[in-house]
Amino acid sequence: MKKFPAEVSEQLKSYVYLYSDPRDGKPFYVGKGVGDRVFSHLEEESDSKKVEKLKELRSEGHEPKIEMLRFGLNDDQATLLEAAIIDLLGLNNLTNKVRGEHSRSFGRVTVDELLLQKTAKPAKIEHPALLITINRLYRSDMSSQELLEATRGIWKLGERRAKAEIAMAVYQGIVREVYRIKSWHPAGTLIYRTRDSVKFKNSRRWEFDGEVATDLRQQYLHKSVGKSGQNPIRYVKC
Repeated sequence: MKKFPAEVSEQLKSYVYLYSDPRDGKPFYVGKGVGDRVFSHLEEESDSKKVEKLKELRSEGHEPKIEMLRFGLNDDQATLLEAAIIDLLGLNNLTNKVRGEHSRSFGRVTVDELLLQKTAKPAKIEHPALLITINRLYRSDMSSQELLEATRGIWKLGERRAKAEIAMAVYQGIVREVYRIKSWHPAGTLIYRTRDSVKFKNSRRWEFDGEVATDLRQQYLHKSVGKSGQNPIRYVKC
């Protein structure tokens, strides 16, 4: 089946669905949609992990198991449910690229993390800095390498970037790490060990080479800088 009958599609409204590997039952993709969205991935052509997984299954004569987790929802309900399921299963266990839309405000969080978000003291920034919001990529169990690579690229930046001495990784308005910026490079120049950087080159974006600013870390770590708007980049004293 690659298409719902019209009368079925109308009754489904917004829904959340799951793709699983029929060989072991493990989920590998969570999505939301309306109409025939659930089937669209079967014909997709890209270099994504999801498409690679589908090719792997088909090379062994299998098709993914597709399940509806909830249907008859409105769009807001489906969006919130999708994000909650991705958080529950863990992005590292799925081929989804991001955690989900509502993960920025309602995402899975430890009680320690929640306490930090609600009690963090305001940061007094005294150095030329870039505040880089990484809400979509951040996880509380990230390694130091993952956190660095999520922060250093890739960004749309102007010449003001050259004035920044430090870059702060920011999640939910709280500083998670502080890096001393050594140099700037066109995106795709540096090696990424924890991110797929194939599409970084020729993107007209920038990345920095840097290391943890050990001398300034305690001054800013776990302090509040407020939440950003649509733009993930904020300049301070630049």
